[in-house]
Amino acid sequence: MGLLKNLVNGIGEDKKVAKARFKEVQQERKIQRIVEEREKSANRRELERYMKEEEEAGIKRALDKIRKQKGKEIWNNGSSILKSEKNILDSGRSILKEKNIFKNNKNIFENKKGMFMK
Repeated sequence: MGLLKNLVNGIGEDKKVAKARFKEVQQERKIQRIVEEREKSANRRELERYMKEEEEAGIKRALDKIRKQKGKEIWNNGSSILKSEKNILDSGRSILKEKNIFKNNKNIFENKKGMFMK
């Protein structure tokens, strides 16, 4: 029983150590980034910001184009789920030629106590 507890505790400690190490590395990267930013001039930082914004806009346009293309493929010739074999609305009989069961009933709720209203 003690061996099992030690094994489980060891796994938990390994995760704690990994999380602590990850946080340390993240903190180191953050400090390094701050130092690099401070070494640059204000103009260089502004130029890099604009270049990054342009790059992100280009990526967004490319993704939009790909998403539209994929959407067209799905609707036009893609999925068999969207492209049904048989038209659901085409049942072989006209709905407009069906008998209207409500035509001659003036009020179907009249004189029916207890059904909907008292």
